[in-house]
Amino acid sequence: MSLIVEREGTPEDEVATRPLRIGMIAPPWFELPPRGYGGTEAVVAALVDQLVTRGHEVTLVASGERRTRAQRHVRVYDEPPSHLLGSSVMPEVVLAAEAARSLDERELDIVHDNSAAGPLLARSRAIPTLVTMHGPVTGDNGDYYRRLGSSVDLVAISDAQRRQAPDLNWVGTVHNAIDVPSFPFRPHKEDHVLWIGRFSPDKGAHLAIEAARRAGRRIVLAGKLNETAEREYFADAVRPLLGRNAEYVGEADASVKRELFASAACLVFPIQWEEPFGMVMAEALACGTPVVATPRGSVPEIVRHGETGFVVDGLDALAQAIQRAGDLDPAACRRDAETRFDLPVMAEGYERVYRVLAEGSETIRSLTAAAA
Repeated sequence: MSLIVEREGTPEDEVATRPLRIGMIAPPWFELPPRGYGGTEAVVAALVDQLVTRGHEVTLVASGERRTRAQRHVRVYDEPPSHLLGSSVMPEVVLAAEAARSLDERELDIVHDNSAAGPLLARSRAIPTLVTMHGPVTGDNGDYYRRLGSSVDLVAISDAQRRQAPDLNWVGTVHNAIDVPSFPFRPHKEDHVLWIGRFSPDKGAHLAIEAARRAGRRIVLAGKLNETAEREYFADAVRPLLGRNAEYVGEADASVKRELFASAACLVFPIQWEEPFGMVMAEALACGTPVVATPRGSVPEIVRHGETGFVVDGLDALAQAIQRAGDLDPAACRRDAETRFDLPVMAEGYERVYRVLAEGSETIRSLTAAAA
C-alpha cells in the first residue's frame, strides 16, 4: 500500500500526535523479551515498550508470560515452543490463527507482523499490515513476499537489505536498535581485540584469529556453540587456531558480553555474507569500541570508515586496521550509537512509517463507508 492522503478537516499537528492503536505480532518461538537467544524477539519487545512510552496503545500477540508494557497481551502458548524451531511449522500457523481471532481491525490503526505465516492474512484486512524483514530477502524469502505483493508493506532493517530485492513493496528502512545506556562506555581500552557471534563460516571467526595474529594482537572469542553445524565449524576451522594469543571464553551472557565489548581495543567483524544488520556492531559502538569489518551487507552503513571503525577487505588490510583502531575516538563511537542505534530512535522511525500508512488507511476506509 503506497497511497497517502491527508484527512480533510484534521489539523496536521493532531494527525502527527494522536496515539496510534497497534497490533503487534511476534514470532511464536520465544517469550518477549527473550531470556537468552532470540534477536528478533528482543527487538520486538524493546519496540513495544518504546511505543507505549510514546503514548501508543499496543496489543501484543506472543508466546509466554506478559513481560512487556503492552496494554493488551494475547498469549499464544503458555510455554514458547522453542524446541520445535526448525522442525515444525505448526507454531507459526497457530500464531497466525490466534492473531486472526484476537485482533479486531476496527479497534486498530495498523498491524505490525514480525512472524512468518501471519502476513498471509494481510490481504483480508482493511487496515495496513507492516512487516519487518528481519532475515534474508533473497531466495524463498524474497519469493514469498513477492507473491504477497502490495497486501503487505515492508520495512527493511538496512538499505543494504533493500538493495538485494529492490522490487519488493518497501515503504521504509528502520535500523535495529539497542538500549545504549545499558552498555558501559569505557574510553580506555585493553590491548586485546574481540570477536563475538555465532560460530559459522559466514561470521568469519577463523579470519578474525588470522587477522589478529598478523596484527600481533591477542584475540578473545565468545559465541554460541550449540548446534551441530556450529560445533563442526568450530572443530574444523577455529579450535586448531586457538592457543597462541587466541582464546575462546564460551557463550557470553548479557553481563559478560558488555564487559567484553567495553574492554576490547576493537571488535573484529570479518563477515562473509550479506547480513542485513549486525547487532554486535551497534553494541560495540555503544561501549566506545571501534569496529574493524569487511564490506559486506550492512557494514558500510553501520560503521563510519575512519571515524567509528575501518571497513576493509583481505587479511592484511584487516590486520593493519586492527593496529590503527587505537587512533579512533571512543567517544565518537558512543555518540554515533546514541544518535543512530538507540531504542527511541528506532521507535521514532517505526512511528513515522505507521502514521504514513495508517492515515492513508483511514482515508480509504472513510471513502469506502461513504460510498456504501
